Amino acid sequence: MKSALRGLVDESVTIIREVAAEFERPVMLFSGGKDSVVMLHLAVRAFAPARVPFPVMHIDTGHNFTEVIEFRDRCVEEMGVQLIVGSVQASIDAGRVADPVGPRASRNPIQTVTLLDSIAEHRFDAVFGGARRDEERARAKERVYSHRDSFG
Repeated sequence: MKSALRGLVDESVTIIREVAAEFERPVMLFSGGKDSVVMLHLAVRAFAPARVPFPVMHIDTGHNFTEVIEFRDRCVEEMGVQLIVGSVQASIDAGRVADPVGPRASRNPIQTVTLLDSIAEHRFDAVFGGARRDEERARAKERVYSHRDSFG
């Protein structure tokens, strides 16, 4: 592994260990996408040979490809982590959010309510998320820790 990449991996592993030590109920977001797969591999590396000491959570929009859900489930099983699933459909059914309509309707914008509800329900006090800074301007401002209030 090249030294620059090794340095990033080592820093990530250190951060994951520190958060796990400092917080009582951390959780890692895990959709089965490339960013969250890297995050999960880093968590496994951080605690090997022991198991990852916190669960992973997927906020399911209900519009995922079956293959993605199967891959997600296979990853968590192979890596021995607990999976928690928050359901956008359950949030819609409970009247917490309205299902978007129209030709360009997407449930992605409404999944924040499900995320915040799931965090509160499980009393998580730290949430790991993998977001690349080069994807969006707002993300470029983020640092290692992003402190949020009760509204996200």
